[in-house]
Amino acid sequence: MAWNSLVLLPFLLVTVSGNAAPFFNMTFVYVPEDLELGQHAFQLTATDVDGDPLTYSISGPEAFYFSADAQTGNVMLRNTLDRELHAKLTITVRVSDGMNDAVSRKLTIIVEDRNDNAPVFQHLPYETSIPENMKPNSTIYTVFANDSDTGNASKVSYSIEEVIPDSMKNQRLFYILSNGSVMLNGSLDYAKNTFYQLKILAMDSGGMLHNELIFQKSSAYLTLTIRDLPNLDPRFLNEPYSGSVPENCALGTTVLTVTAMDRDTGVNDEISYSITNASIPFAINDTTGIITVSGSLDREQLPGEEVLLEVMAREKKLDIHGKVAQASTLVTVMVTDVNDNKPQFYHCSLPSCNFSTGAQNNFRGNIIEHSSSRLPVSNLSIVAHDPDKSINSNYGLYLQGPNASAFTVSPTKIVGTGEVQLLVQDPSSVDYEISHFMVVQIIANDTGNPTNCCSTATVTISITDSNDHIPEFPQSTYSLSVMENSPAGTVISPNITAYDPDSGAWGQITYQLLPENIRKIFMVNTTTGALLVQNGSLLDRETRSIYHANLQAKDGGNLVGTTVLEITVLDDNDIAPIITGSYFISVEEGQNVSTRIQAIDNDEPGNNNSKLGFKILPGPFSDNFTIDAATDEIHSKEPLDREALEDARGQMVVTVEVYDHGVPQHTIAVNVTITVGDVNDNAPVFLSQSYNFSVFEDSPGSLVGEVEATDADRTEINSRISFLLQRGSGSSNFLIRSSSLGPGHYSGQLSVDPDMSLDYDTLQQKFFSLVVLAENTAADNVGDKANVSVVVHILDINDEPPTVLLPSLQDVRVSENGTQQGLVHTLLASDPDTNHSLVFKKLAVACFKGASSAGEVCWDWFVLAPNGSVLVNSLDIDYELCDRVVLTLRAEDLYTEKGNRYSQNETLQILITDVNDNTPLFLPISETFVVVPEISPVDLQVATVKATDADSGLKGTITFSIVSVVLVEDNGASRPFENLFKVVPKPEQDGYIGSIQVASNLDGSLKGQYQVTVEAQDCEAPVHRAQTTLNIFTVDQSYRVRLQFLATVDEVQTNSEKIKVALTTATKAGVYVVAIRSMEDTRTSQVEAKSVMEAYFVYSNGTALDVNQLSMLIQSDPLVLAELVNLGLAVIGPGEVAKPTRETEFIGIIAGLAVFLLVFILIMTLVLVLTTRSYKRKLSAMKALKVATTYSPATAQQGAGIPGTNQYNAEGANPMLNLSLDPSHDLGFHEDSSSVTSVNSLDENTVNAPRDDISAKQDEVQLKEPTDKEVLVAALNLKEPTKTAYTNITFTTTDL
Repeated sequence: MAWNSLVLLPFLLVTVSGNAAPFFNMTFVYVPEDLELGQHAFQLTATDVDGDPLTYSISGPEAFYFSADAQTGNVMLRNTLDRELHAKLTITVRVSDGMNDAVSRKLTIIVEDRNDNAPVFQHLPYETSIPENMKPNSTIYTVFANDSDTGNASKVSYSIEEVIPDSMKNQRLFYILSNGSVMLNGSLDYAKNTFYQLKILAMDSGGMLHNELIFQKSSAYLTLTIRDLPNLDPRFLNEPYSGSVPENCALGTTVLTVTAMDRDTGVNDEISYSITNASIPFAINDTTGIITVSGSLDREQLPGEEVLLEVMAREKKLDIHGKVAQASTLVTVMVTDVNDNKPQFYHCSLPSCNFSTGAQNNFRGNIIEHSSSRLPVSNLSIVAHDPDKSINSNYGLYLQGPNASAFTVSPTKIVGTGEVQLLVQDPSSVDYEISHFMVVQIIANDTGNPTNCCSTATVTISITDSNDHIPEFPQSTYSLSVMENSPAGTVISPNITAYDPDSGAWGQITYQLLPENIRKIFMVNTTTGALLVQNGSLLDRETRSIYHANLQAKDGGNLVGTTVLEITVLDDNDIAPIITGSYFISVEEGQNVSTRIQAIDNDEPGNNNSKLGFKILPGPFSDNFTIDAATDEIHSKEPLDREALEDARGQMVVTVEVYDHGVPQHTIAVNVTITVGDVNDNAPVFLSQSYNFSVFEDSPGSLVGEVEATDADRTEINSRISFLLQRGSGSSNFLIRSSSLGPGHYSGQLSVDPDMSLDYDTLQQKFFSLVVLAENTAADNVGDKANVSVVVHILDINDEPPTVLLPSLQDVRVSENGTQQGLVHTLLASDPDTNHSLVFKKLAVACFKGASSAGEVCWDWFVLAPNGSVLVNSLDIDYELCDRVVLTLRAEDLYTEKGNRYSQNETLQILITDVNDNTPLFLPISETFVVVPEISPVDLQVATVKATDADSGLKGTITFSIVSVVLVEDNGASRPFENLFKVVPKPEQDGYIGSIQVASNLDGSLKGQYQVTVEAQDCEAPVHRAQTTLNIFTVDQSYRVRLQFLATVDEVQTNSEKIKVALTTATKAGVYVVAIRSMEDTRTSQVEAKSVMEAYFVYSNGTALDVNQLSMLIQSDPLVLAELVNLGLAVIGPGEVAKPTRETEFIGIIAGLAVFLLVFILIMTLVLVLTTRSYKRKLSAMKALKVATTYSPATAQQGAGIPGTNQYNAEGANPMLNLSLDPSHDLGFHEDSSSVTSVNSLDENTVNAPRDDISAKQDEVQLKEPTDKEVLVAALNLKEPTKTAYTNITFTTTDL
């Protein structure tokens, strides 16, 4: 019935008021996220059927973004929205008509998306390496950019905006798919490019922003490193190769070195060398490429002076096709002659000799005895041959042996190859009667080869017999002469006759010329002996100036006599001079050249026909030389300079004319070719005195510039220039490569080392001072060097992220309450790039109070300007709400070209400085304080206060003092006291505790409560104070209970803890023992009790138990009662008892249980009566409801006014019953009283009772929730109040 009444209460209230409350008809609204500050967001609309003027307001954590006009309901944007952070906001909207309570409800605000976010590339940086043989249409890399917008604005498309290195071919080399996959569109070549950098553009599909269609885009770089693969054959350097080596040189002699390199520079495979020719006396080191002599060299056995070698260079590893990468080159080796062969004799006639056959040492010939001097031995064909070359083939001939004096050899000197004749020197020695055979040895002696100089040919000459009487001529020799070119028939001598003493036919002389071949030139009259010219055309003095012939006179017996005809051919100037040899002179530059022109004139020596003169004909070099006209010696006027010659071969050709003095005069010209050998006598010369180049940072492998140098030396080996960097600071960052621009003209291409990355920002100096050396390398020695200064300036690329300077991130202090306005701090950032534009951006704001988050309270307190200025933006800065604001920020470089444009996220702490603007605040205390004067010594804590001050430091440091102490007695009288209590402060984490302690002995006979006024004040001007009054209830001596025990004092003291636990279990009250003493110390008793325990039983709300109540509680719990009896309990309270017997104890237990059952029936009966209260009682509850709606629960006095009575307030329920104050049962109002009474209600006094350790036998206490309202208000709101005491159904009170 009471519940039904409670349900009808709201309808009764509406009927009484007569005015309807307004209501909202909106549940959600849409607001675009790009709405600008101060613009209209939405309209609050509420309906009031009474037409009352309405007042609007908004609240809630997310109402931070809006401000509402209280009169119109127009809601304006106060702080910037971001859908990506908060897509939906919920605020509480409230409307009031001034008549009824304000009506509120939750309003959902849906933030509409706008295209305010550019795509953001994820997982940066993008970089990868790919092989150079990657197939077209292969996927290289996949990028991904996320756009946090929605709809089309979140759909991202990709394109390649730029390819570095920049060229039309590279632009078409890559393409990108819609999913971000970068594809290869062509073929790669490491030799052309070792890396690429792709600038990839991500663009969304567009969306509205500030009423315009906006396309957001962003870019990122993808760096591709090309991996070199072995796909190219090696290459020989410095081709062609040629060298020379003397024959018969030692094994292992170095000829030259070939060098090959792997054109796959990124692989740089190991190269081995080999010679493909078979059966050659040369070998090559397979590692170094050094060609050496591996077998004996004999120039004469070689097909030619030049040996052509084919050298093969092979890479160690197979190429990507599984084949051997190789290359070949030809090496020309000139084998120079050494005089290592002696002349040899051969049986043959020129020019049909074959010298490859073996040489011969024995020859045979014949001659008629007594042959004339100078007559050659017949039937003798000897050819001498020396296979050496040029001067090495000169040798002499002479005879030795027993008959050497009879003959002479002709000629005596031969160069290379010549026919050898033996001539009779002593005819008398050639006598058949003395010897039928004559033996001579022809010695061929090569004087230039002392170790193996000579060869010997043994010639056996057969002597032909003749008559003893031979025709004799008057003269043994006839010296005749004839002019050359005389016509046939010319008489040389009219008659040359012989005398033959033989007679008859033996004396008939017939003349003939011998040898037979002479007859082609001369003829003799067989009868007269006249000597005539047979063929004048064969008379050539230059061919043969003297003819020796035997004029034979033969008698009839064929005996002959001979005379020697020495026919001298007289000279006619018909022969021009003849130059012997060719004149190719090699001389090193810087030397004078001198040589003789070897010329002959076969005209007769000693006359003008053969007298020669020399002169230099005009020509390009005629002024450089002079010649002695008589001595035929030509020499240079000054040392020769190879560099002065334009001829690439370094040759000077001087034409020398040789002439005779005969008539008519004959001349001949010869070219003297002088090859001036180049000497490395010129140092390289740079074309510029210094060079200045520039190169962008972070560009490994880039060309920096070219230096050029020339070398005046004319041969390739002496004018070859090699560039290198002199070791020094920064030289390791660069490479230089030499290349030929022409003969003696080279360039050095200076580039950044591909393995080095120059960083402009980390360089102390933004340039490198390098020294480039130019060196020419001769065949066997290093030439002079030249150097030039090269300054390489490093150009900055905006590739470094900015950095917020740490000194500017130091904590900033700002006073609360708007005492500081405007600029409070300036952030500074630096960027090592030379060209930058830095702006600051606030990313997040975090609010803290101590170590805990303060929510969003500080979000609008400060503004970060793009220039780094931190400005105060609010007058509502409150230290007590937030004492630390953390701004997360970063700096952005608007001019960034590559890399990250943002700095690292940094935090700036703004410390809010406290101002003493808060008064100490006493915290409400739910405890009821009780003091038992009899057992309260000095310094005993009897109560506590707790106060906080939201300020900090000394401003928030609290001290306590006691202002006054007044005892309000039971009869209403008040008595002031001084120095009765003291307060001791103690700081805690969230405030200060004031411990109220006994300062002097309390009077145990006084009844009532102490009203102690405590003051709290802070410690810094202006000082703020606050006061509170505590009620400390006294428990007087009338509540002291005496428990008599049959045990001794020692036994009771030993079991005191067990006794207290059992008593606490039965009463649920704190047990305060005053004393344990023997019965002799008290009045005389008739019982046999040996000891007595005097104690107080006090509940936490101040309620105390008297003797009767204690007895009833103990008897209601048979288990506890049995335990106490076992511990020796005999009597509770004063009185004499006899020592019970077992039967008596059992009867007592039965009686106690009967009493307990009776009390229980009475209690249930009275509870039923309470539910039948009159209608007037309910009207009283309606009035109480009106009062409760305007009454603050925090101001309700907790606890009863007078301890020891049955008065209690709404929450001070009697702990004996602990009945819930359900208004349907009893709201506790009487017609004649504004208060309700309950037995022994001390309200919620707190006594430091010992903790109940026997939790298994106790009912748990349910603490009051901090959010619960006062019990009466809870009841009116149909909410069951929280239990505030132990459940105890044992005792009744007058309230029932």
